[in-house]
Amino acid sequence: MSPDPFTAGERAVFRRLSSPEKIQQYLDDLLYDKERQGPRCRSPRLVMRDRTAHCMSGALMGAAALRMLEHPPLLMDLEAVRDDDHVLAIFRQHGHWGAVAKSNYSGLRFREPVYRTLRELAMSYFEHYYNLRREKTLRNYSRPVDLRRFDSRNWMTSEEDVWEIPEYLTKIGHTPLLKPAQVPRLARVDHRLFAAGLVGRATA
Repeated sequence: MSPDPFTAGERAVFRRLSSPEKIQQYLDDLLYDKERQGPRCRSPRLVMRDRTAHCMSGALMGAAALRMLEHPPLLMDLEAVRDDDHVLAIFRQHGHWGAVAKSNYSGLRFREPVYRTLRELAMSYFEHYYNLRREKTLRNYSRPVDLRRFDSRNWMTSEEDVWEIPEYLTKIGHTPLLKPAQVPRLARVDHRLFAAGLVGRATA
C-alpha cells in the first residue's frame, strides 16, 4: 500500500473524523446497508462513495479512520448464537480499550476507551446483544486482528469486495465469555431494553 492511497476528496472526509467520537457519528449517519442486491463486503473507499454501510464495512471504515489518527487498524469479532456476528473497530487510549461500530441495534455501537481488557470491552456489549426473540446471544470474542496484514489487498481502497477479511475473522480462535452452566440461566431481554435497542433500526 502506498503511504497515501486516497483521493483529495477522501482525505477531506478523514480530516473531519478527528476523534473516535466523530468517527462514530459518521458511521451513525451512514445509511444501513440492507444488501438488497446480495451480500457484499465493501472497502472504506466504497463506503465513502455510497455513504452506506453495514456492520462489516462500517468496521473497515472505522479502522481506516482510526488509522488516519495513528491508531493501528484493529478489528475484533463478537461471535453469537442464533444471531449475526458483530465486528468492532477497536482502539486504545491511555492503556484502555474503546470501540467504534456500525450496527442496526443502538446498543452495539460506540464504547468509550475505559475498558482495561478486551474481555471487559466485549462484556460491555453482552446485555445489548440479542435477537428478535429477545435471547441474549453473545458468546465469544476474538483477539485483535491488525488489518495491516491485508494492505497488499488494498483493503482501504479496493473497488472489489474484500471477503478475505471476514473469512479470516471467522477462522481465528475466539475466547468464551460464559461458562456452559451459565447459558441455561440467562433471562430474556426485558421489553424496555429490547425497544431501546431497536430505536432507529432499518427494516425496509
